[in-house]
Amino acid sequence: MKKLLVLSTALSVVAFGASADVTVMSWGGAYGAAQTEGHLKPFTAETGIATTMVDSDNPATPIKAMVEANNVTVDVASVEYADAIRLCDEGVLEPIDMAMLPPGDDGTPAAEDFIPGAVTDCGVSTDVWATVFAYDTTKFPDGPKTAADFFDLQKFPGKRGLHKGAKAVLEFALMADGVAPADVYATLSTPEGVDRAFAKLDTIKDQVVWWEAGAQAPQLLADGEVAMTTAYNGRIFNAAVAEGKPFQIVWDGQIYENEMYVVPKGAPNKDEAMKFIAYATSTKGERQQAQHISYGPARKSSMIEPIIYIDGKTEMGPNVPTAPENMTNALGSSFEFWVDKDAEMNERFNAWLAGN
Repeated sequence: MKKLLVLSTALSVVAFGASADVTVMSWGGAYGAAQTEGHLKPFTAETGIATTMVDSDNPATPIKAMVEANNVTVDVASVEYADAIRLCDEGVLEPIDMAMLPPGDDGTPAAEDFIPGAVTDCGVSTDVWATVFAYDTTKFPDGPKTAADFFDLQKFPGKRGLHKGAKAVLEFALMADGVAPADVYATLSTPEGVDRAFAKLDTIKDQVVWWEAGAQAPQLLADGEVAMTTAYNGRIFNAAVAEGKPFQIVWDGQIYENEMYVVPKGAPNKDEAMKFIAYATSTKGERQQAQHISYGPARKSSMIEPIIYIDGKTEMGPNVPTAPENMTNALGSSFEFWVDKDAEMNERFNAWLAGN
């Protein structure tokens, strides 16, 4: 009888898993791998619901196209905070009920456990990540220390890697030019401030190698194509700790924000997608991801105990953007600014890039 019960349970799990395959679209590379190991695999193990990971340079773009074409093949997408707000406003995303999110493992209600702003009408934060810059210590033993150093081609000669887009590039340029983080968006909201950012970028434009996918930045550094590059902090951490690359992060001028899980409107497996998000953004789910990449959990309960990297020895606390010592000259990305100004700023950026 016991064998029969086990067999019937196994068959029901298989049948349940076969009925819904939650497809998650994320950014690939070390980040997609961290979500696969920290979220997808353990979720499937616990629920029997199959999961599939697909990659994109920026998931916000394809999921909007899918919804507009009424041909949605993705159940969950990992998007930047401003995109989660904008796509929600545009009716591209399913609303998320806060009540479906479990309390913290310490009993704290979800509404109190998440850091401020981490749960929105259509998204739940998986982590806090940052755009930083990094360099190869074999090229600069006494390396750069500030955002201004990134633009100093005389003191630190060599090519620079930059993300091909306006967001986080314009803010970084202004901080490198001496604008305090608290004044960045007020400055960038004026024509003179935008001109100032592009004037700063002009000083290194002919030395820039542009990257688009997050995995490209550490690869450019590893291949020696650039002397330093902006990058997502977790990508550099993984290259340095897991792969032994001689890379050093400079936190000065970092730009941090929440990453969000969202469900596209018309997702084929909406109910299962919501279950996945509830699991992935639980205390355990956020800790599991943080064991694989150095992005800070968005739940306070996830940080009560130290989080150790999968090497079994490296503590993640000092390596996340929100560590106190990493926040001395840091900027929180303004979703309000980018919801309103994204199209305008990228139009100007593309014109500048083309030489117009």
